[in-house]
Amino acid sequence: MVSSPHEAMHRIFAQDPGLFARAMRPHGLDIAEPVSCTQLPTDATTVEPLERRIDTVLRLTDPDGSDYLLVVEAQGKEDADKHFSWPYYLGYLYAKYRVPPVLLVVCNKASTAAWAREPVRIGIGKRPTLTLEPMVLGPHNTAVVTSPEQAAQDIAITVLSAILHRDDEACPAILKALSQALHDLEGVDAEQARCYTELTAQGLGNGWAGDIWRNLVAHDLSFFTSPLSEEIRDEGRARGKAEGKAEGKAELILQLLEHRGLQISPDDRSRVTGCTDLDTLDTWFTRAITAATTHHVFTDEAPDQNQDENQRNR
Repeated sequence: MVSSPHEAMHRIFAQDPGLFARAMRPHGLDIAEPVSCTQLPTDATTVEPLERRIDTVLRLTDPDGSDYLLVVEAQGKEDADKHFSWPYYLGYLYAKYRVPPVLLVVCNKASTAAWAREPVRIGIGKRPTLTLEPMVLGPHNTAVVTSPEQAAQDIAITVLSAILHRDDEACPAILKALSQALHDLEGVDAEQARCYTELTAQGLGNGWAGDIWRNLVAHDLSFFTSPLSEEIRDEGRARGKAEGKAEGKAELILQLLEHRGLQISPDDRSRVTGCTDLDTLDTWFTRAITAATTHHVFTDEAPDQNQDENQRNR
């Protein structure tokens, strides 16, 4: 993969500067989307032989003409050093640009998000000279977007939802909704659609959710011709030659069902691994993304919500 999940978690705010305002609005920060944005250097090194580099820094302008700096830090795990570097970043930027800085920490784990929300107090006793309280986005407070209609209304939010929920059982449904929304966007703004497709792949990484996204890109978004989409298709072709396309698709279906927490009977497992028809496997894969039970992977019957709930609770 050309970039890491860490990169995607902060790059998406540069791709859509209004995302910050929309993402934080449900959490009590009611600010207008910016009317202009300038990406600033991320190097915060001074004359001392110590390199400090911020993930993303954006200078945003409100509709009333006032500016502020959005400092985005992607955090995959707890890091005690950040309680020293974050105050430095904000102090450095405030002194350099004379514009109020705002720190947003983006985490793909709830435990990391809880740690990042802890205030950083600098001073002695009960009278800190400086208190830093980061704004935090993580799986705990980012909406799960599983409707194609919702995804189409705000694709950047949906990409963020997929990245931050990449370890959740809801992730496959988010990705399916996103792929449909991007398919529609391609006819309006192909470059924007390609960018979001790549950001999603980068944000998901090489885990099970990344495998699902690569499969969706190879089929639902097969019109993309970006370097990353070509890389995805090359991986798929290589995997097909190495283990057989049907065998690889069957393995992905079983992996998807297991990660979603659905019970797979020995008969169902044999049914999947014994199937060699790619069209049938593609149908099962699509159903497995949102099916409430394994029964609905193999049948055209409309799901019975009460029956599904009873089966899940057994």
